[in-house]
Amino acid sequence: MSQSPVVGDSVRVNDKDGVIHCEDQELGSVDDKAGTNMYHESEALPEFDPKVLRRLRLKIDLWTVPMIFLISGLAFLDRANIGNARLAGLEKDLGMQGNDFNIVLTIFWVVYIVLEVPALVACKYFGPGWFLPAMTVGYGLMCLLQAWAHNMAQMCALRVMIALFEAPVLAGCAYYYSRWYTRAELTFRLGLSSTAGPIMGATSGLAASAILTLDHFGSLTRWRMIFAIEGMITLIIAAFLLVLFTDRPETARWLTEEEKKIVIARIKAERVATTEVLDGIDKAKLLRGLINPAVIAVGFIFCLTNITAQGYSFFLPTIIKSIYPNKSVVHQQLWSVPPYAVGLITNIGGSYLSWRFDRRIIVMVALLPLVILGYGIFLGTLDSQARYGATVIIAFAIMPFQILCQSQVAANVVSDTARSSALALNIIIGNIGGLISTWAFTASDAPHYIRGSGLNIASACTSLLLAIGVIFWMKWDNKRRATKDPEAELSGLSLKQVHDLDWAHPGFRWKP
Repeated sequence: MSQSPVVGDSVRVNDKDGVIHCEDQELGSVDDKAGTNMYHESEALPEFDPKVLRRLRLKIDLWTVPMIFLISGLAFLDRANIGNARLAGLEKDLGMQGNDFNIVLTIFWVVYIVLEVPALVACKYFGPGWFLPAMTVGYGLMCLLQAWAHNMAQMCALRVMIALFEAPVLAGCAYYYSRWYTRAELTFRLGLSSTAGPIMGATSGLAASAILTLDHFGSLTRWRMIFAIEGMITLIIAAFLLVLFTDRPETARWLTEEEKKIVIARIKAERVATTEVLDGIDKAKLLRGLINPAVIAVGFIFCLTNITAQGYSFFLPTIIKSIYPNKSVVHQQLWSVPPYAVGLITNIGGSYLSWRFDRRIIVMVALLPLVILGYGIFLGTLDSQARYGATVIIAFAIMPFQILCQSQVAANVVSDTARSSALALNIIIGNIGGLISTWAFTASDAPHYIRGSGLNIASACTSLLLAIGVIFWMKWDNKRRATKDPEAELSGLSLKQVHDLDWAHPGFRWKP
């Protein structure tokens, strides 16, 4: 049975292998020499047999989604379990007083933010196939070593090292997915992996409750057992990831040659003026990713919502303690589980809706009023049942935002290099919110945390206005671009200059 080769953006494979008329589909004006969609962004992907495509997508899902789930979930667990350790006596044993705990959290975020861009560039340079599992080994080891910290200085040093190893994980996972999936598919897959956050959050509470029923683990007791056991689990899983994780479609041993061609063709078809799925590191494209207006705007939305999301992950056990001060430590740990379980539902549901309708900012606009409502309840009543209900509402609304922001950024850049720098910038701006969140709930504001609630209401209101503004701006700019003649706009530019335009290409359209 004869087969036609792949040339540029054209995929010529016989119908039995699942590619139908791909070579005949018009993808806009095509430069024959480069095989690239020069003037117009493709509105439709090449046509594939739906059954073949479903099987291929499922195969990719089974090999990539669980791996990313584990990498991002373990990073969340090893970063946030310090909140559970706090309830188990960490502050007293390390001689911490006043706002010392907030300082420990702040140090993590400062290092995390500074290292994000260079860490993600390194991830692209070395390839996520081994880089992300290697980082998992690193933060698992540092989590384990926290069990032997004896003062605040040692704990701060270990938190710095955890930040170093976790810096590329969040953006790196989104970047990794962009090698495998189209823009519409990206949000749902990121959403599936982001369920790791609420699942690990709930698991952390359950695990801490179970661990604290032990008298000792070796020579370790109380909060030290939490770090030791969860760190060891991370290291064991990381060892398997080093062996099983696949870098990119071309190196996937579990894909046939024709399946590799289909994956690559689908990704290339929706990228205007690009001939490669994975391009080399290029300064012009890196800069395009960093000055993308949609990336910057969504970064600020991420920053403001991250004040709530990260503050929630670090301080939920503390908030639960303020709501139920007379319950045992084990029971307080258990009460932190239901909000994460509810957040899991929204994570999956919001991601699914974003995928089905290929819209992300609209989902953000729908969820933000619930954040305002939740913290409004905190400000309006001291009733313990109402305040606990508010924690559930907040979890329901805020959990999907990390994934919505990442996928929104990934959907609005073209080249692989620009995508890596854009994702890094988005995470950097967003994690400034994480830094702010470490001071949202201070000892002086306990037990009702009025200032913390007010801060979160203000950030949610600002995010809502900004999200609505981005929707209207994208519609306006797309209409403006539609009035231009791409061929005339690109006249006189070399092929490289056209490639380097990325989102500034006149044929590009923003995706809300």
